[in-house]
Amino acid sequence: MLNIWKTERINNFEVILKILLPIKNLIMKRALLSVVISIVFVFNISSQVRNMALLIIDIQDFYFPGGQSALVEPEKAAINASLLLERFRKENLLVVHIRHNAESGGKINDIVRPLPTEKIVSKDEVNCFIKTDLRDFLISKMTDTLVICGMQTHMCVEAATRAASDLGFICILIHDACATKDLKYGEKTIKAEDVHLSTLSTLRNYAQIKSTDQFLKKK
Repeated sequence: MLNIWKTERINNFEVILKILLPIKNLIMKRALLSVVISIVFVFNISSQVRNMALLIIDIQDFYFPGGQSALVEPEKAAINASLLLERFRKENLLVVHIRHNAESGGKINDIVRPLPTEKIVSKDEVNCFIKTDLRDFLISKMTDTLVICGMQTHMCVEAATRAASDLGFICILIHDACATKDLKYGEKTIKAEDVHLSTLSTLRNYAQIKSTDQFLKKK
């Protein structure tokens, strides 16, 4: 369903090529083919931009210093997320804020404060697609590509990325717009950096991994 527009463009291109084949004048054929390729290229690029959405996951007050579940350097991740948010707003692209339901510290942090017109999805599960309208909302907007950032890398961000990929979305994960914390397993403590990097390593199978600068420069 998400690939229907791509399929139609490919089919239309094939039809045009069939029309060009009988033309015997090589110069005319090349000229017409060049025009067709230019039109298809421009249409593809504009379509990709139109179908992209930013998913900001759980950048909420309880993950910041003084919160009940403070992460390691959440401010840096949130500031990078705000740069993504600024670009998406500037280009009038779709933005979706995800928040975990919580009575204490559950407010979305002011660094990425939603606008009244932006979609907010509230969830009770780690996976933001479970028991929410997120999938249906994205499909209704013809979204095929998700730019993902947020907190925590190894929990809700990971779950969203895996689920989105399994549902057929193209995923781009912005690694320096995510944050996590030290974890304990038995008597061993795993540092936040190792948790973050090991999660990114596995998520390479589900998403393109980019820095904020890499993504913004490419766009």
